Amino acid sequence: MNTTAHTYEAYVSWRDNRNTRPIDLSVVVPAYNEQARIVPTIGAFAAHLACTNLTWELIVSDDGSRDATRTLIDLIDHANVRVVHAPRNAGKGAAVRRGFQHAEGRMVLFSDADNATPAQEVGRLIAELDAGADVAIGSRAAAGADVVNRSLLRRAMTAGLRGVVRVGLGIGVADTQCGFKLFTAGAAARIAAAQTVDGFSFDLEMLHLAQRFGYRIAEVPVRWFDAPGSTVRPAREALRFVWSIARIRRNALTGVYRNA
Repeated sequence: MNTTAHTYEAYVSWRDNRNTRPIDLSVVVPAYNEQARIVPTIGAFAAHLACTNLTWELIVSDDGSRDATRTLIDLIDHANVRVVHAPRNAGKGAAVRRGFQHAEGRMVLFSDADNATPAQEVGRLIAELDAGADVAIGSRAAAGADVVNRSLLRRAMTAGLRGVVRVGLGIGVADTQCGFKLFTAGAAARIAAAQTVDGFSFDLEMLHLAQRFGYRIAEVPVRWFDAPGSTVRPAREALRFVWSIARIRRNALTGVYRNA
C-alpha cells in the first residue's frame, strides 16, 4: 500500500469512528464567526495528523458565533470533531478555557482558526513535551522562525508590546501571542482553572500562570503566515493588552491565583 492510500484510510477511520483508545492529542480551536475558515482548518489538521500514529480529537470552541460556523461543522459530521458551544460571545480567552476543560488528551494544543501556523508544526512542539517541557509555544521571534506577510505596523507594535510584557510581567519568552501553544494535560487543566482573562490578551495570563506554577516552557520557532480576514485590530488590542497586564499584576498581588 502506498503512503497516500494509507493516509487516506487513516483519515477515513478517524472521520467515521469515535476514538476508543486513550487520546494522545486534543486540538482546541476557538472560533467566532469563522464560517469561511473553520472547515479548511479542520481539513488541514486531519490531513496532517492522519500521517501520524497519534490518537487525536479536535474541539471547536464556538464562542457564540452568529454565522454558519456551527452548521458547517455539523454538516461534515466527523466522529472525532466536537463542538463546545457558548450561548453568547465571551472572548477568545473564554473560548480556549472552555475547550481545555472539555479536552481528553494527554496533550492539549490551542490553535487559531486561521491556520496561520500550519498544522505540520505541531510535531516540533510535541518533541519539546517529550523532552520534558510542560508547555511548548510556537514563536515568531525565536531563531529559525519563518514569518510571511506580516505588516510593518504589526511588526512595530509587536516589538513594542514585547518590551511592555518583559517589564510588566517578567514573562521570559519573546513571543507571547502566537496562536499555537501545546500543554500537558495537567498544565492545561491547572492553568484553565486559574485563568481570569477572557479577551485577546489571555495568552499573557496563561504564560504568567505557567511560570508562576513552575512549569517548564519551551519556545519553538514555527512557520507563520499572516492570513487574510483577521478580526484583530492592533491599536484597540494594544490598549487591552496593557490593561490585561495591569489586571494580571493585580490578581497576583491580591492572591487571586494563589486562591485558585
